[in-house]
Amino acid sequence: MLPKIITTSIFAITILLACGLPIMAKTAEDQLGREIRVPDDPKRIIALAPSITEIIFALGQQGRLKGTTQFSNYPVEAAKLPKVGSYVRLDLERIVALNPDLCIAIKDGNPKAIIDRLQSLNIPVFAVNPRNLESMMQTIQKIGSILNASQKANTLVKDMRSRIQQVDALVSRTDRRPRVFIQIGISPIISAGRNTFIHELVVRAGGINVAAGNSAYPHFSREQVFALAPDVLIITSMARSGAFEKAKADWNRLSHMPAVREKRIYTVNSDVFDRPSPRLLDALEILTRLLHPKLFKEGP
Repeated sequence: MLPKIITTSIFAITILLACGLPIMAKTAEDQLGREIRVPDDPKRIIALAPSITEIIFALGQQGRLKGTTQFSNYPVEAAKLPKVGSYVRLDLERIVALNPDLCIAIKDGNPKAIIDRLQSLNIPVFAVNPRNLESMMQTIQKIGSILNASQKANTLVKDMRSRIQQVDALVSRTDRRPRVFIQIGISPIISAGRNTFIHELVVRAGGINVAAGNSAYPHFSREQVFALAPDVLIITSMARSGAFEKAKADWNRLSHMPAVREKRIYTVNSDVFDRPSPRLLDALEILTRLLHPKLFKEGP
């Protein structure tokens, strides 16, 4: 139960919201299949995940953004916006205090109880549910539609499809499919199985995901990774403070592992690889270059 002082504060702000909200002029279907009444021209948006923040900036609609989540750090301007907690631990009072006329949520991560509470306070919440590259592009078009930026969204998606086709054409030129292990957690060692963005990126970039299995994010011991004999090992983690290089040094001690023997251990930016935003196309191109350097004029 919320403390009495917070409940009172939220109630007072809600009265102001009820008096000041623009007329809800259109209905839009979100990616959960819900019909949501949204402002015809939303002016005060809160993005409830870093990927949503990135999409809004990519659409050139950042002037509408009045709040973001804790790790919304791209582009640089996003870091300057007011924060409403992390996307898995949203701060309800901060969200309401920013007087939003629309929140954009993500199914995978945002707590349903907070979303339900926002809607009970007459704050519309439009939810997205990107699960792969295709649905991520649909997410961009959905957000573009409710922000009256459909033309920009369609142009952006058209460019993304063109980049995917270029990768497909490159990969089709080789029959080699290196075995890939992508480490997204350092302690414990975590990788990405099927039904994840990273698995799709590995396969599309012309690799074999040796961690593929029924678990989306399986855990491994060092011995298990060694037994998988990856040709390429890529480290992507939110851990900082030199953790990348330490993990790389630890793997390099396993001199009989193919990835070590061939000097094919790489570190990459986790924000680029982990977020369902337009930068996933950067991740796809980076990964293709790392897996198939001979397809490019220059090395990885």
